[in-house]
This record gives sequence, C-alpha cells and structure tokens, in this order.
Amino acid sequence: MSYVLVGVDTGGTFTDLVLLYAGTFKVHKVLSTPEDPSQAILQGLGELGILQTFDVLVHGSTVATNAVLEHKGVATGLITTAGFRDILEIGRQARPKLYSLQAQKVEPLVPRELRVEVIERLNERGEVLLELDEASLTAALERLQSAAVEAVAISLLFSFTNPAHEQRVAELAQQAGFYTSVSSQILPEFREYERTSTTVLNAYIGPLIARYLERLEQELPSHTTLRIMQSNGGSISSGTARSEAARTLLSGPAAGVVGAVYVAQASGFEQAISFDIGGTSTDVALINGAATETTDGMVGGYPSKLPMIDIHTVGAGGGSIAWFDTGGALRVGPRSAGASPGPAAYGLGGHEATVTDANVVLGRLIPEAFLGGAMTLDLQAAHLAVQLIATRLQTTPEEAALGIIRVVNANMEGAIRVISVERGCDPRSFTLVAFGGAGPLHACELAAALRIPRVLVPTVPGVLSALGTLVADTLKDYVRTVMLTSEQAQEVVTTVLQDLEQQGRQDLQAEGIAAEDVRIERYLDLRYVGQSYELRIPFVQKIEQAVRDFHAAHEQRFGYNDPAERVQVVNVRLKARGLTHKPEPQHQQASTDQRLIPLSQRQVVFAGSTGAVATYETPVYERANLVAETTLAGPAIIVQYDTTTVLPPDWQGYVDQVGNLILERREEQ
Repeated sequence: MSYVLVGVDTGGTFTDLVLLYAGTFKVHKVLSTPEDPSQAILQGLGELGILQTFDVLVHGSTVATNAVLEHKGVATGLITTAGFRDILEIGRQARPKLYSLQAQKVEPLVPRELRVEVIERLNERGEVLLELDEASLTAALERLQSAAVEAVAISLLFSFTNPAHEQRVAELAQQAGFYTSVSSQILPEFREYERTSTTVLNAYIGPLIARYLERLEQELPSHTTLRIMQSNGGSISSGTARSEAARTLLSGPAAGVVGAVYVAQASGFEQAISFDIGGTSTDVALINGAATETTDGMVGGYPSKLPMIDIHTVGAGGGSIAWFDTGGALRVGPRSAGASPGPAAYGLGGHEATVTDANVVLGRLIPEAFLGGAMTLDLQAAHLAVQLIATRLQTTPEEAALGIIRVVNANMEGAIRVISVERGCDPRSFTLVAFGGAGPLHACELAAALRIPRVLVPTVPGVLSALGTLVADTLKDYVRTVMLTSEQAQEVVTTVLQDLEQQGRQDLQAEGIAAEDVRIERYLDLRYVGQSYELRIPFVQKIEQAVRDFHAAHEQRFGYNDPAERVQVVNVRLKARGLTHKPEPQHQQASTDQRLIPLSQRQVVFAGSTGAVATYETPVYERANLVAETTLAGPAIIVQYDTTTVLPPDWQGYVDQVGNLILERREEQ
C-alpha cells in the first residue's frame, strides 16, 4: 500500500510543498503567510487538490526561530537554585564583539524580576547538600503567577546528576498551570549557563509551538499524521515537538541540509557544501559523508546545547535590501523585503532594490518565466528600484546591479569559509550543492571565488528543503555527563550506553518505528585534561580507539595534538535513528537526440575578464528538456518552475544519470 506523503517548508517568502506518492513527486510553491504559517500550508494543499487525501505531513517550521529572533515568545519565568538567578546575564563573561566600544549583549529572554530562586543544593555528584525547601518553592510559584507568567523554565544546580529536586519543582509548577521546561529532561548535561539558556529557550517558545501545531492539526484530516523536523536533521512527532520545542529551532534549514545529502549521494558525492539561498537568508553547511553536527549552536544570540546540524546563516537572500552605510559604502542585507511587500519586481508595493531586482536588471531572471509563468515579474519596477542605487553610485543600472550581486556574494563567501576553512576543511575538495529559490542563481560565481571545483543543482532545487523533510529519518538524541579520564571510563561508558540504547529503542518504538529499522550511533565527547571544550568522536567498543581518533581529530580541527597528554571523557552520547524508506533516485534514459534547442535568446550581463560589465547573447533552456548525458556550455540560463540556474560564460555542465545538473569551470576540467 502506498502512502501519500507531503513535505512542507515554510520560508520567509515562499512556502514549499512536495507531494510524494508511489515513488513519484510533485512540487508546489505559494507565498508565505508570516502572521499564520498554517494558512499558506492549507492553501498549498488545496491547490494541489489533496487537502483531505494525504496520510503524512512532515513540516519544517520557522515558527520557533522567528519567535526567538523577533522576541515574540510567551512571558517566561525561571526557577533556579538560590544564588544563581543571574546566570543568564553573567553567561561566560564574554564580550559579543571583542574590539567594539559599543558592543551590546542581547537581553535575557527572562527579565530579572521573573527569575526566582528556591532553596536547595546538590553537589557535583548529585548528593543532596540541602533538601528542597517547599516553602521557598511555593513562594516562587506564587510570585510567577502574580506576574502572569505562562511558561516556566526549571534549571537547578547539578540536576543532570540527580533530577529529583527538579522533578518536584516541575510537579508543583504543572499543578499551578504553567507550561514547564525542565533541564534534566531537555538537556541532562553539564555547563550551567548553556543548560539554563537551552531550557529557557524551550519554555519561551513551547506554548507558541503547541498552539500552532494544535491549530494546524485541527485543519488537517483526522487520519493524517503530523511530524516536525528537528534541528538535528531528523523528524519527531508533533507531541514531542510540543514538549521539546527547542529541538525545532533550526527546523527548516536542517531539512535543506538533509535534502542536500540525499541528492549529493545520489550523484556519488560524499563531500559537499549545502548552499541554500531563500528570500531572507543564506544557510550553508558542511557535508563530510553526513551532515556535520554541533552542540554549540546559537539562535538570536542565545546558546542552545541541543544537537543541531552545524549551519551558518547570514542575512543574504533574494529579498535582501541594498543600502548605503554612514561611510557611503554599498551594503546588502540583513534587512529583507520578505514576502510582503517583497522585492520591487514582485509588484506588491516594494520599492527598495533587492538582490532579486538586481538579477532581473542583469537579465538573469526572466520575468515571464518566474514560478513557471504563474507569477510575472515587473521589469520596470525592478529597474526603477536599482536606478536609485545607480544614481547614488553614479553608474548605470547594470553596473549597480552587478555591484549588488558582488556584495551579497561576498557575504555568502564568508559564510562558506566559516563552515569549511575555519573547520579545517579545504573547500576545493567539496561539491557545492545549490538550492533554494536563488541558490542556483549565485552558485557558480561563489564556487569560482572559493575554487570549489563543481556545482550540483538538484532536479527540484527550489523545494529541496521540503523534499528533505520526506527523506529525513526519525532521530532521538541522548546525552549523559560522566567526567572521567579515559583510563577510568570503559566500564562506565559501556553501562551508560546500554541504558541510553534501551531508552532510545523504547522511544522509537513509541513513534511507530519497527525494530529492524532502528540504528544506534554512539559517540563520546573527549578533551585533553584541563581543556574547556570537547570534540565529538564516534565510539565503537574500546576507549583506546576513541582516544586515538580524538588525537587525529584534534590535529585536523586545531592544527596540533599531544598523544602524551591525558584524555578526559566528558559526555556519553547516543543517537537512535529510525530509518525512513527513502524514494530511490530515478535513473533517466539518455536521449538519442543530443541536439539542445534553446527556448529563446536574451541579453544577460556578467562581469567580464577585467571585472567590468559585459553583455552576452545567452540561450535560455527549459530544465525539463535537459535529459541524462545532455551537455551545455556557458553562458546559459536554465529555467524551471522553482528556480533559475545561471551558467556563466566560463562554465559548462552536464546532466547525470539521476537528473542532477553538474556544473564545472572549463579551466578546472
């Protein structure tokens, strides 16, 4: 029996849908509705004609991210151990910008008057030094109730070693009617500041996520299963997402990376860089056989220690607005025109020049081919908006548009360097997987700047994040702090992993995952004794091998190691993976007729060999006509429903056996 699956990714400008049935899929895009993202989803389902007939909806959501970035979460209180109410402000005592005289730290999500203390104390081993004082707890809860707090974060000292006090606090807080976020459930791991920050993030967005998912579920058919993407690249049930909302903070971008892994491996590339340009931002991530993870994430300036794909985001997208700083230099982003009013070319009232408008002026976006002709761009409005920039620069509109592209490309180039060069990886060994509505527009120029040898454009680049939700596995992450030297750790690590594995298998079974589809991955967080940071190392059976792997990883990451130094096991981690039955890539038959006939010819502006504006007579091709083994040479424009691909003059490309477009510089051949 074939199920009808729908993957959804809600972005700043468009909401993308992918319908998968019997191994085939259909794509669709609608304008996002930021005030209520569910309305765009329901509109898209209705336009696909499946509002009452699908079985599973997997949703990559931006609700949690936007709530944090815009400071629109619920009124949140914090209950902590007496003497520690200021942990959110003290943090790591690090300046956000070391050399800035005007650096401002982000305001805590919980103001000081809503951070209350209870009398209790454990030591680092979880032994009770001071029993929980129920009177102080009652007073704390009454104070939060009088302040009309909706959610409460509970983070007591050393609760990750003994959760008893936190469990009692949570019990009474729930009885008082609060949404509760408990650190020993969300993140049972050492480091007080990060654990508290993560727990607060979960409380701050939890009620919003719960209400949003409840509203969406009411609109969906009763037989439909709703699943939510996590920041770690796996999906969870909507019920889990309600109680552990912080796991969805990078939900949408993570889905894009999962999709990039899927298409890159289908074409035989294990090392790739995912490059996702949407309407408001660019997300990049390193794929080294699998997506790279981190537990040192930051969302809106607030630390989160939950596992998430190591994604670096910059405010540079199709809707990013061009402007001038106080020194008169041209800047692009991070402010965006969004979905409303959108770029000037959308004809919805926007008048400021954006990256999309620059691409229209350069001839790279074809007004009548946008969204497969479902939406026509306003060429005159785009020219008027870019003309304002050109007047300030005293240049032609084409030169101004090229300047906008160069500036935004520089921002994106910096982002790619952060996740590659700064992680000890050479981008020249990777393939750039370009997707999102604007990724294929900019990918070749970015690859040339970074000397990345090739670009891969998937068959459905504009909706790859939505496809990623459908190929994502069900993931459960578990962690326990042990803090032992490697010589002492073997027995403890083995016992802890057995406990975590049992818990993981039970949780996946509760999510409906068959036992034969469960895979267990084991890791250790290791560091040299005395260090304050760790590296995550895969663990098989022996600590000794993990230590050797740690020395090698330390050399790659930091450029040195010391095999004579003692190694400490900080955390034991386990990932329980419920495998998704992914659609097999469809191998295409090569056409016997290799003649490639363009749809049209048009004038397109590129940077010439000296960097000056150069106009080329450029053929325009329909992506659907590019079958396996088709080759083409730049300059060329390839149009399709969900994006436009730009092939510069010194590039060439071919279509591989699974339909992905592989682009390479001629000099790199």
